[in-house]
Amino acid sequence: MRFVDEYRDADQAHALADRMAALCRPGRRYQFMEVCGGHTHAIYKHGLEDYLPDAVEMIHGPGCPVCVIPMGRLDDAFHIAEQPGVVMTTFGDMMRVPGGHGTFLDAKARGADIRMVYSPLDALKIARAEPGRHVVFMAVGFETTAPSTAMTILRAEAEGIGNFSVFCNHVTIIPSIKAILDSPDQRVDGFVGPGHVSAVIGCRPYEFVPRVYGKPLVVTGFEPLDVLRAVHQLLTQLAEGRCEVENQYARVVPRDGNARALSVIGRVMELRGYFEWRGLGWIPHSALKISDRYAAYDAERIFQIPGVRVADPKACQCGEVLKGVLKPWECKVFGTACTPETPIGTCMVSSEGACAAYYNFGRFSRERVREATRR
Repeated sequence: MRFVDEYRDADQAHALADRMAALCRPGRRYQFMEVCGGHTHAIYKHGLEDYLPDAVEMIHGPGCPVCVIPMGRLDDAFHIAEQPGVVMTTFGDMMRVPGGHGTFLDAKARGADIRMVYSPLDALKIARAEPGRHVVFMAVGFETTAPSTAMTILRAEAEGIGNFSVFCNHVTIIPSIKAILDSPDQRVDGFVGPGHVSAVIGCRPYEFVPRVYGKPLVVTGFEPLDVLRAVHQLLTQLAEGRCEVENQYARVVPRDGNARALSVIGRVMELRGYFEWRGLGWIPHSALKISDRYAAYDAERIFQIPGVRVADPKACQCGEVLKGVLKPWECKVFGTACTPETPIGTCMVSSEGACAAYYNFGRFSRERVREATRR
């Protein structure tokens, strides 16, 4: 398959490992944050830590859209789902995300009609087939998935489907990166930028990172050589005294983004004043809502939602993991009380969650760290 085999070449990976090691300054440690959860899974699924120099440490960031949804928003969704005549639809990885009153599966067991879909168009299809029910789609994701939600609303309007609405939880990547950089816990030397989001927004929005904060950023893809090349480019910039945004993923990501996708987002949605992120708190202009023009498709305006803020379980340290302050296996309940089968926090549920990646693929890495600490 094109763009797969050539990005999984072991000889090239070993050559990159040698070049990265040569770039590391003696006695210095480097900490790079991979913003996207897809990169975290690629690192541990393919054992990329074995190719990185000992001086390089990868830190997970807030790039998992399911993980950053706070518990209060889940409870708001449960409230909508339990209204008479409502069909709540959502993606599969949302079904087991815990809120203050259980999960979507628990709400379904209590009698709510909750259905898993693969896209918002599936939800619209249900609305078309069941005109006597009101179908709500719980929209989550960064700018990557926002265009599909916006296009579905336009399709609903064009077809005159009035029994469909969206509970919008789309978040934006730039404010979350800024929040990380402004955090007093920040200890990052550079960023591995997200590939999927950047395919929509392009590379220009990241230019504030080197300009204001003096940190390099390399946008990259999700194959093993993509990630290794991004780390190599970061080390090269630091070795040469440069600090800029580079696009390793040019085969997919245009510098100025996808104009049509950005246009449809701007037509249907607008920025919220504030939005709560799990672990990062309230961040200004960090999420999208349905614009006034399409208020008839906004579930938040159709249903009176409680809007109550719910604190995370005290045992769960997802917030610290999302900020890069803790490694998942440093959480007190990781792999014991909290597993993919019995998740306490969102990071263990989502297919992009850092805790799920460490649990499924990173056990040997964890043991190596413990052994090094003992020595």
